Amino acid sequence: MNSVELVKKYFKNLSEKQIAQFTELREIYEFWNNQINVISRKDLDSFYERHVLHSLAIAKIIDFKPNTTILDIGTGGGFPGIPLAILFPDCQFHLVDSIGKKIKVVTEVAAHLKLENVKASNDRAENIKEKFDFIVSRAVTAMPTFLTWTKNKFNKENKNYMKNGILYLKGGDLKEEMKHIKQKITYHSIPDFFEEDFFETKKVVFVKMN
Repeated sequence: MNSVELVKKYFKNLSEKQIAQFTELREIYEFWNNQINVISRKDLDSFYERHVLHSLAIAKIIDFKPNTTILDIGTGGGFPGIPLAILFPDCQFHLVDSIGKKIKVVTEVAAHLKLENVKASNDRAENIKEKFDFIVSRAVTAMPTFLTWTKNKFNKENKNYMKNGILYLKGGDLKEEMKHIKQKITYHSIPDFFEEDFFETKKVVFVKMN
């Protein structure tokens, strides 16, 4: 099911505006992908499952309160940041990637959808000086390295029922990668809330940072 119906299947309370935005996403990405390749053809054929729904797995872990600030490190073409920004229009998202052409796609997609809650930067994560409530990402590197990129980037005050921290989308066996991390880690298995086979080994990893 490579259509917006897959999103509606798991998120029943979308507004008409959100449904329209999620519906437009595929067409916008197809247009930009023909000019700047940010998504493989195979993944584009499963766009709503492998990119949109996968990104929205984070929203099954936490319902961000209004004014929550979120940094998406290594966003690539805008995942998980763009789908989350559609779902949480009252939150602020900063999407960062070191590859300029990918950020161009993010900027164009956000402008087309009129996502006023999205800021995009062509930069390295280490250079971002702002502080955030949460940092999200989709398996851009091993967690020990990722933690060094997030240093001093978290607000001390918590707005949400979950403490501020990292929400990381990753698959496979993570025990070896995580064994030397001192922060408290919680694993959320994506098949607990999405039934598609693609998610069989995938998780949302929460690392508590304050």
